[in-house]
Amino acid sequence: MLAVAAALAPTAHAADEQGVSLTPAIPTPGADVRLSVRGCAGTSGTAVSDAFVADTRLVGEDGTLTGDTRIRSSSTVGPHAVTVDCDGQEIKGVITVAGPSAPPSPAATAAPSASAQAFPTTTATPSAPSSPTAPVQAGGGGTSNASPSDARVAAPGTWHAVFGLLLAGVAFAAVVARGVRRSRDTE
Repeated sequence: MLAVAAALAPTAHAADEQGVSLTPAIPTPGADVRLSVRGCAGTSGTAVSDAFVADTRLVGEDGTLTGDTRIRSSSTVGPHAVTVDCDGQEIKGVITVAGPSAPPSPAATAAPSASAQAFPTTTATPSAPSSPTAPVQAGGGGTSNASPSDARVAAPGTWHAVFGLLLAGVAFAAVVARGVRRSRDTE
């Protein structure tokens, strides 16, 4: 009986070491972050927070899952709850979003749940935004700024179609005439 209790003790202790951490620890709105979750029994999970742009897919092994996400650019400054579902097990934590003018702090553990213990992470600073932050002026040749409601820009109409057919007919007649002339020259 004592052997069974000793074998279960490390598992119970590992389950107590649950927590959520971010790198950088206190990101600013719009920042790319790496989320680490400790204490998951499975190899995959999903983290949800109103601070994230989208739900974060987490993968890993040995009780630690990681995933990359982005903090909403419209996220409010202060604490935000994070709920992680890893194969049916729920882990809760809190992250803190800094003000836009504050530089991100070096890697450290965000405020985890009450039973969580801190563990170190590495710093991963994004070099540039990975998506546009405003509409992109692109494509459409010279028509990108034209709109259907703009009276100065007219779409091709009947006149353009007739003129195009006329030009195509002239080109066809020139090709036929040249072919006829060549066939007469060879005789």
